[in-house]
Amino acid sequence: MTVQLFLTVFATVFLAELGDKTQLATLLFAGRSPGNLASVFLGASAALVVSTAIGVAAGAGLAHLINPKALTYVAGIGFIAVGIWTLWSAQAG
Repeated sequence: MTVQLFLTVFATVFLAELGDKTQLATLLFAGRSPGNLASVFLGASAALVVSTAIGVAAGAGLAHLINPKALTYVAGIGFIAVGIWTLWSAQAG
């Protein structure tokens, strides 16, 4: 494991997750269950670990089928498309 890769992935995922639907849902669960914050934390953490494991497995599998550089372009285009859709939705609403 390289420290640089770890820090890059951590920073990217951390920034991407700030303020997203998952964090907001977790905030709501914590607000409704103030006596069970450990359960909310552990449940949300386990869900993120499992979904991340699925993402890592899918990425590793796709890397064997698709050139990793092409996969990077597809992911970039996907992020741009989501950004455009988000901006468009904000303007329409």
